[in-house]
Amino acid sequence: MSDTAARQQAYWRATLRLTGVLLLVWASVSFLPGWFADEMNSVIFLGWPLGFYMAAQGALIVFLLIVWLYDRWMTRLERRYGMYNED
Repeated sequence: MSDTAARQQAYWRATLRLTGVLLLVWASVSFLPGWFADEMNSVIFLGWPLGFYMAAQGALIVFLLIVWLYDRWMTRLERRYGMYNED
């Protein structure tokens, strides 16, 4: 296997790992607050029940954070494996 093919394969594995982790975070933030809403509502966060806060604002903040992290980490991965293009 050539050096380029090995780098591409390592880059692809790292990309899949990153995508899998961020999808797991997304699924957790999307579905867990609904399943545990009663338990979460016993906790008050910024003056609101935590279940309500996660449904109204918290999930949106986490989704934006996921997009930002994906951009940052993919840029790092592209630079590490020589796939980065300044265009």
